[in-house]
Parts: sequence; structure tokens; C-alpha cells
Amino acid sequence: MLNIGTVGLSAMGLVLTVAVFVAAKRIYTRVPLLFLSPLLVVPAALVLILSTTGVTYGEYLVGAKWISHLLGPATVAFAIPIYKNLPLLRKYALEIGLSAVLGSATALLSSVLPALWLHLSPETATSLAPRSVTTPVAMDISRSIGGVPTMTAVFVIVTALVGVMAGPAVIRWLQIRTPVARGALFGTGAHAAGTARAFEFGDVEGTVASLSMIAAAGATLVLTPVLWPLIGG
Repeated sequence: MLNIGTVGLSAMGLVLTVAVFVAAKRIYTRVPLLFLSPLLVVPAALVLILSTTGVTYGEYLVGAKWISHLLGPATVAFAIPIYKNLPLLRKYALEIGLSAVLGSATALLSSVLPALWLHLSPETATSLAPRSVTTPVAMDISRSIGGVPTMTAVFVIVTALVGVMAGPAVIRWLQIRTPVARGALFGTGAHAAGTARAFEFGDVEGTVASLSMIAAAGATLVLTPVLWPLIGG
């Protein structure tokens, strides 16, 4: 076990997380393969480092918790893309709104109902429920309905990766040709990672994906308290 003081622990967790992310991001930029995505590489690298050095998760969290605390301000920052893209939002408000509401309801039902059918623990079911929205919102929703926020974060990452992988195939299979529809698909189904993938298709796709991600987060915040008591509460 490493003998690290409180100050050292605070610096270690924060610096280690940022350094691993920066390194993973540079690698992914040069070699954009899905299995090299920072969403996969960073957690795996941190687990490997902590397990080999003997640093416990609690010790690591002393400094790394400050990154989690930034998730709240990050949620407020969603107002920026909405403000910048108000003309696009006004033009496609109905399409984005409907896709967000229907997508969020489908995601919630398709998460909780199979979990209940498989007799998973209540903590797992509640943690799984908000998996299809961006991490800060998902963790808050999970906490409010009795889930485990850290578990929810893992489900969010898995959902994003599946969405990024399956999105192009779904677009080809369903012959989705309009930029707005493609953007709504990625933003609603795979949140932040999907938005990044949508920008690879085009600026309109990426912008709509960003707005759809925010709309889906809002829809899930409204729908969860309504649907949860009916299906799992």
C-alpha cells in the first residue's frame, strides 16, 4: 500500500484522471477505433493503475471527487448550445421534442421492464432506468429514485458505446437520409458520445444531436417520476 498524505491523495486522484484522459484522447484522435474510445480506455486504465499500485478507490476518490462535482455546472452549460442554435431549434422543435419524449419513454421502459422480468435487484433496476441520458442528469435521476449513481454512470457509458456502434447500421437499415433524423437518433440514443459521432456525419447532424441530447435529458427528468411508480416503484 502506498503511503500517501492527504494532500498527495487529493492531487493524485485529480491529476491521474486528467492525465489518463488526455493521453486516451490523443490516442483516439490519431487512431479513431471504437475500442480505443476514452469511454473505454480511461476507466480500464484507472482500474489497472489502482489495482497494481495498491491505492484504494477511497484514496483515489479524495482528489477525483472534484471532477464529479463539476458535473453539476456541466449540466447548466447545456444552455449554451440551446442559445447558439435557437433558429435551428425553432425550425425543428416538433421533431426534436417528439423524438426526445418517445425515445426517453422507450429507453426507460426497455431498461426497467427487462430488469424486473429478470428479477434483478431493486438497486440495479433503479440504476439502469436513466441510462439513456447524459451522465450528470442520469446520476441525479438515479439518486432521486434510489439507484446507485456510480452504477448508473457505467450503464450510461455502455449505452453510449452501443449507440455509437449500432447507429450507422440503423441509419443504413432504415435508410434514414435527412440530417435532422440522423442527428435526433444519435443525440437521443447515445447522448454525448452519439453527438460526437453525429458531427462526423455533418454539422447539422451534430447540432441536432446536441439539442436532442438536452431535450432527452429534460424529457427523462419529467417522465421518470411519472412512469417509475407505475413500472418499478
